[in-house]
Amino acid sequence: MSRFRRLTGAAAAVAVAAATALTLMPTAADAAVTLPPTHAKFDYQIGGAYTPPAGVQVVTRDRTASPAAGLYNICYVNAFQVQPGEQSQWDSDLLLRDSAGRLVIDEDWGEPLLDIRGAKAARVAAKVNGWIDGCATKGYKAIEPDNYDSYERSKNLITTAQARTYLKLLADHAHVKNLAIAQKNTVDLAQYRTSVGLDFAVAEECGQYSECGSYVDYFGNNVIVIEYTNTGRTRACSGFGSTLSIVQRDVDVSTPGTSGYVRKTC
Repeated sequence: MSRFRRLTGAAAAVAVAAATALTLMPTAADAAVTLPPTHAKFDYQIGGAYTPPAGVQVVTRDRTASPAAGLYNICYVNAFQVQPGEQSQWDSDLLLRDSAGRLVIDEDWGEPLLDIRGAKAARVAAKVNGWIDGCATKGYKAIEPDNYDSYERSKNLITTAQARTYLKLLADHAHVKNLAIAQKNTVDLAQYRTSVGLDFAVAEECGQYSECGSYVDYFGNNVIVIEYTNTGRTRACSGFGSTLSIVQRDVDVSTPGTSGYVRKTC
C-alpha cells in the first residue's frame, strides 16, 4: 500500500544553495550500479503487479513480486516498519517499545516500528538485507527502502542519526549486490545523501507540498515523483514535467479494473 506522508520540509530549505554543488557529486558506488533512466515513464505497482501500461520504462513492485520483463525494476521493501501480518516474523526485542513496554505503532498503517538503535540496527539490517538479496536474485536493479522517516513517529526514541546509520547498512549491502538504492521521502535528510550512500530519490507528494525542487537540489534529475491528487500532479508536472519521472496513482495503489484505480501522467 501507499506510504505517502506530508513532510515538514523545514530543514530542507536551509542552506540548500550552498550544499547543491557538493551533493550533486555522484556516490562512490555509482560506477557499480545502474540508475533508473531520468524523465522516464513510470508506474508504481506496490499494491499489486500488473502488465505495465504501454511506454512505461520503470516500475516499482513489492519485494514479493517478480520484476516486469524488459523494464528497469525497483524493489520495494518496508525497511523501517513491519508490514501488516508479518509481526511474528520478527524477534520481539527488535520491535520498538516505549517506556511502558508498549509497541510503538505507525497508526496510519497499523505497522509497528523497528528498533534500529545501537546494536539492534545490525540485526534488523541482516533481515532486510536478506530481502535485498532476494530482490537481486529476481533481477531487480534498485531498492526502495520505505519509512526512512519512522523516527518522526517513534515518540522521540529514534534519532535521525540512528536512521542514517541503519540506512547506510542497507545501502552498503545493496551496492555489494550492484543494486542502486533510493532515498524514499524524508527530504529533511537529503543533505546526507552522499554519506549514507543513496543514489536517487523516490518522492511522494513533493508536488503537493512544493518540495520537488529540494529533492532536485540534492539528487539532480534522478528523482521519481508519485502524486496522489490532481493538484499535486499538476504542480509537479508544471515545474518538473520535462525533467523528472512523474506519475499520479490512487492512495491504495490498486490494480487496473478495481474500484478507485487511478494512473495519470504529465
